[in-house]
Amino acid sequence: MYKVLLATLALSGLSIARPDVYLIRHGEKPKEGDGLNEDGLDRAECLRHVFGKHSDYNIGLILAQKPKKNGKRRRPYETVKPLAKDLRMKVDLSCNRDDVNCVKKAIANYDGNGNILICWEHHRMTDLVEALGYEDAPQYPDDRFDLIWSDPFPYTRITNIKSEKCVGLDWMPDDL
Repeated sequence: MYKVLLATLALSGLSIARPDVYLIRHGEKPKEGDGLNEDGLDRAECLRHVFGKHSDYNIGLILAQKPKKNGKRRRPYETVKPLAKDLRMKVDLSCNRDDVNCVKKAIANYDGNGNILICWEHHRMTDLVEALGYEDAPQYPDDRFDLIWSDPFPYTRITNIKSEKCVGLDWMPDDL
């Protein structure tokens, strides 16, 4: 039905604004084991302010990769869980880590208000943005946990990469 509405609007000369997509890596992890370490938990708390209801990001949907039943791959969910609670929304955990087509479909089918925040395992983020249409996307650096990738519609280019600027976790210039 949503696609029919879009086609009708396109024929009438009107358009519906599509959401921006923001991609972040899960919080810091322990040297061994699953879950988040202390810095990762601090980052999860910081994201409440970075993407919260008073931010300019206007988040209407949060996607995180589906955790495994044995507790593995739960870092993305743990990273955005406090934010989701603050925004009174449920985190969409319907897509497995390697199922980029599921993520693409979730974005295409989203008809809510606000933008989309995706929290994922960093080695798969390039695959996600390429599935959306960005050819030869960059790799998320192994040594960073703070970068926000902005991918506005039509999702063919990351237009901005900036730090979450979590105090005590991320490098910040002296003038901030």
